[in-house]
Amino acid sequence: MGVHDGHRDRMRKRFFENDLEGFASHEALELLLYYAIPRGDVNPLAHALMDRFGSLSGVFSAPAELLAQVDGVGERTAMLLRLVPQIAQKARLGDLERELALNTRERVGDYLLELFSRERNEAVYQICLDGKGKFLACRRLGEGSASAVNLDVRKIVQNAILYCASSVILAHNHPSGVALPSQEDHAATLRVKAALESVDVRLEDHIVVADHDFISFSQSGFLR
Repeated sequence: MGVHDGHRDRMRKRFFENDLEGFASHEALELLLYYAIPRGDVNPLAHALMDRFGSLSGVFSAPAELLAQVDGVGERTAMLLRLVPQIAQKARLGDLERELALNTRERVGDYLLELFSRERNEAVYQICLDGKGKFLACRRLGEGSASAVNLDVRKIVQNAILYCASSVILAHNHPSGVALPSQEDHAATLRVKAALESVDVRLEDHIVVADHDFISFSQSGFLR
């Protein structure tokens, strides 16, 4: 057994005894890297990643092509660093969806803040609900630049019919950090509302998410 093997065993023992309590961020990252790089000292790589991206959150949200620019990061390491946070997010969303009755703005907001937490560009999602406001499906409709996204009205109607939705919530994000809807947002919302009404489906809301905040078209009175 080499010196690094002994260090790894001690790190694993610390984790099994106390979870991540007492671990510095770079140590937690080092522990994770063991499962992509089975031999050797990965402490310098953990420090290099933290220095490059500034935080654990920065490491886990970095694109694969930027991760690969850090010396020592191969395909397996990049995949692990991309996979772990996405699995965690999928688990959180799954928990929310199982319990979900999107009948309050707070519940909708909690779900959407998690949903958009890993989006870098502007994207749009469609949530389909049944007659009691319970979750049926969530579909990503597309992605635009950091400042624009187009709504595919036909696809929105098709999804509503496919999932036998009674109502729909649209949501998109503003990566700029300003949640205020634009004139284009208002115009697109009216087009979607009219198209859904033609198949007897209600547009329950259109929500704009930015940073840790969101604005509801319905709450603001725009959909009345």
